[in-house]
Amino acid sequence: MQPPRPAHEHDDVFDEHMEAAVRRYQSSLSLPVTGRLDSSTLGRIMTKRCGVADGADDGMSVSLSAEAAAAGTGSRFTFLDDQPWWMRSHPRVLTYAVSPTATVGGYLPPEAVRADFRSAFARWARVIPVEFVETDYYHGKPDIMVGFYEGDHGDGSPFDGRYGELAHAYTSDDGYIHFDAAEHWSVDVGSDTDTGDSAVDLETVATHEIGHILGLGHSSSPEAIMYPYINAMRRKVELSADDIDGVLLLYGSNPRFRHEQAREHPAPPRSVSSVAPGRSSWLPCSVSLVCIVLVMLVTLVK
Repeated sequence: MQPPRPAHEHDDVFDEHMEAAVRRYQSSLSLPVTGRLDSSTLGRIMTKRCGVADGADDGMSVSLSAEAAAAGTGSRFTFLDDQPWWMRSHPRVLTYAVSPTATVGGYLPPEAVRADFRSAFARWARVIPVEFVETDYYHGKPDIMVGFYEGDHGDGSPFDGRYGELAHAYTSDDGYIHFDAAEHWSVDVGSDTDTGDSAVDLETVATHEIGHILGLGHSSSPEAIMYPYINAMRRKVELSADDIDGVLLLYGSNPRFRHEQAREHPAPPRSVSSVAPGRSSWLPCSVSLVCIVLVMLVTLVK
């Protein structure tokens, strides 16, 4: 008789525990809940995503169901546990700076990169009473520091190279937004000068990560900016009603913002290529690897 296998050991056995894990993963991302590793589930696993964890078991994010219910039926946003320190300060004027040295590389003009960040911060500022001010003094400790890095870059969350994790953000002491420099970033997805089918829209990801800086976790609504996955060659920068509901609960409303108008005229995401959701050619993987990834992911959403 073989000795019992440790509970944490991974293998290819698809038992009731794995099925339950698959169901939790599917439910957390608004996928069809089949309990099987079907094409939509495998495709989602292999799609580019944010590096901020999804669930509460790691102490990073929690779903505040009471507040979500108060915001309206169907709200799916979450909040981060480690609330930004600036949520307790007034006035809410936050400075940010893009690193002059930790850059995306030579293929994007620095001013175009900064313009994308200005647009991303402005989208949130239109909704909430927070002003974001860009500064050139990166080493003068702005509230939010933005940079592009590869691999192990000293924050305990190394990047995995191209085709995987895109970016992550931290809010506990100071604000940091780190982007994986190994990705092919674009400030004009679909243009004649940007023909790579793996290009990632910078403003889309920046808008998402700023949501984390403000205290939002991931949303299970695929239409939300705060949904953790994004396909290459896709631009999605308009805040959904779910994003707005969540951030308004944290900060209140900008007096000039009309939430009802945003609900009545939502802007759909713009896809500029025929890249299908979950394009499988991005990240080749075996069923065994998929099972391991699923176990790692779904433990965060239990």
